[in-house]
Amino acid sequence: MTKTDTPVSQVLDRVLVLEMVRVTEAAAIGASKLVGRGDEKAADAAAVEAMRAALNELAMDGTVVIGEGERDEAPMLFIGEKVGSAQGTGPKIDIALDPLEGTTITAKAGPNALAVLAVAEEGNLLNAPDVYMDKLAVGPGYPEGIIDLAKSATENVKAVAAAKGVDPSDIIVCVLDRPRHADLIAELRGLGCGVVLIGDGDVAGVIAVTNPETTIDLYMGSGGAPEGVLAAAALRCVGGQFNGRLLFRNDDERGRARKWGIEDLNKIYTRDELAKGDCIFAATGVTDGSLLKGVKRMKDGLITTHSVVMRASSGTVRWVSGEHRNKS
Repeated sequence: MTKTDTPVSQVLDRVLVLEMVRVTEAAAIGASKLVGRGDEKAADAAAVEAMRAALNELAMDGTVVIGEGERDEAPMLFIGEKVGSAQGTGPKIDIALDPLEGTTITAKAGPNALAVLAVAEEGNLLNAPDVYMDKLAVGPGYPEGIIDLAKSATENVKAVAAAKGVDPSDIIVCVLDRPRHADLIAELRGLGCGVVLIGDGDVAGVIAVTNPETTIDLYMGSGGAPEGVLAAAALRCVGGQFNGRLLFRNDDERGRARKWGIEDLNKIYTRDELAKGDCIFAATGVTDGSLLKGVKRMKDGLITTHSVVMRASSGTVRWVSGEHRNKS
């Protein structure tokens, strides 16, 4: 992976890179006890509690900007919550997190459930409300501006196909399998595109465009806005382009967006408007998936984890296999 032109943060110490892995490992291990048990809320609560405890062990002055909801909706890791053991004295860091990306996946023991975290210097991650976001992503190696959310799916597929030197029918697109995407899926299949449908976990879906082994060229469709910021942080570390536009179903959601400082409700955000500067992204697999292996509970109390951690300023990607003992 080549070094990017992103300046090295003076706040994000190199040690913090591996500390972020310890945080996502803790959340994944916590959630793993509930894999296949059919209880989404219990799995999510276990991941949240474990991630919060791990974050509060770090010597930082952290603020959750993407979290489990606002204060009145989430008991912990809510938007605006302060975490870290050095409040007022440590480095000021903004945190975007999803302790369990894929609660339904976990409850049903499906693939691609992750514990996910991104950090950046204060003010560098969009404080996105918990609403839907229309998303469009492509992997690295294409001319800047190759994708445009203001254009149709057909126009974007044709642009990527032309740049890749293939027919539109050779393009593979990842889409969340939801009724709201029926027209999008029909349009893509009308072009002859291969459509990879995923049941949940669109952070993993977006990241898949950066891995040639998945053969996925594009990600399209709507999903959670918080997950969009997390995905943009990952793409900032490893390359690729991202467009996102917030979607609002009612005046309450529009009001919540304005509360968090978003004035232009129709704005199309680029990757670097969602996640700026030097970012660190970390993820640990909860269940086996295309990106990471899941948590394995072995005999004699041994637990194994598989994680990835990325940093924007260096462009490095580290794959971390962990062995843990004496975990409950």
